Amino acid sequence: MSAPAHKGLRAIAIFEALKGGVVLVVGFGLLSFLSRDAEVFAERLVNRLHLDPANHYPQIFIQAMGDLTNTRLWLIAGFAALYAGVRFAEAYGLWHERRWAEWFAALSGAVYIPVELYELAQRITWLKITALVVNVIVVGYMVWLLTENRRKRAAAEKLAG
Repeated sequence: MSAPAHKGLRAIAIFEALKGGVVLVVGFGLLSFLSRDAEVFAERLVNRLHLDPANHYPQIFIQAMGDLTNTRLWLIAGFAALYAGVRFAEAYGLWHERRWAEWFAALSGAVYIPVELYELAQRITWLKITALVVNVIVVGYMVWLLTENRRKRAAAEKLAG
């Protein structure tokens, strides 16, 4: 594999590992709310950030935190650990240039594109645009890399055969 492709895979691997790390930290952070009143924490956080608790998004956050039970916290933390494990495995595979990881990165990224387009149709923000652009670049790069590797293998087989 060429050096530019190698650097691209490494960059995507780091990005995937970071996503997994952030989700893992958040998931375990939620466990700190076991047997605590998360709604009180949410209200204090909203007030500390000088947000209006009566506004739509702060209200959703406060209500969601109020609905957390210990069972839900464990479930969310479990899903966070599972998601992080998948991202870490993908990062490992990309770092070591495994073909399965290239396919997985292309497919898992492509799944989000329709959702991101839908979200942009609802309301355009720079964050949503950035997420879509980064995702399209990653998926496009992975598809290009897979087709390029297939082309090189076919050429090598033709020369050998």
